[in-house]
Amino acid sequence: MTPKEIARLTNYLRQTFNNPRITILPPSKDGQPIEMRIGEEFIGVVHRDVDEGEVSYSIQIMILEEDLPAEV
Repeated sequence: MTPKEIARLTNYLRQTFNNPRITILPPSKDGQPIEMRIGEEFIGVVHRDVDEGEVSYSIQIMILEEDLPAEV
């Protein structure tokens, strides 16, 4: 993803979820995942897909069982 795409996606997510702490971090090296964070917390990875000329983005969110409350 280009820096412009990252900025556009970041702005979209911040507005959609009303959360200015959302950030999309470009990979430090080619081939590494694009990370999504809220504040300092890693939330998941962003994927860019091009199908028949149309670009879409998906976010895979990871939740560790150890981060969940013991019981509801």
